[in-house]
Amino acid sequence: MNESTASPDWTQRHCVPCEGGVERLSTETTQRYLADLPHWSLQEEGNQMVRELNTGDFQTAVRHLNAIAELAEAEQHHPDLHLTGYRHLRVVLTTHAIGGLSENDFVMAARIDQVLS
Repeated sequence: MNESTASPDWTQRHCVPCEGGVERLSTETTQRYLADLPHWSLQEEGNQMVRELNTGDFQTAVRHLNAIAELAEAEQHHPDLHLTGYRHLRVVLTTHAIGGLSENDFVMAARIDQVLS
């Protein structure tokens, strides 16, 4: 997981196991990569990426949550998922082992966007 000058095609990549020892992405790189993911925003001083959805109904929210959970298990990179008000889904990505964002978070964000489209 190293920083490059161009944004990769995140949907063609897979998460790489991270148990720490990897540097968090710089603010500059994070901003550049985030430009590829318009549904996502930075929070927690740039240490998390968040996507919020109003799914319209409970069943759709649960379907989205389950699709994200299945993807997270396959990639072994797990977002925090919050379902509130029966239809509001909030997805939070961060690499817990490094206390910030890694390329894995951008891979997951792009792949989540894919499964939700």
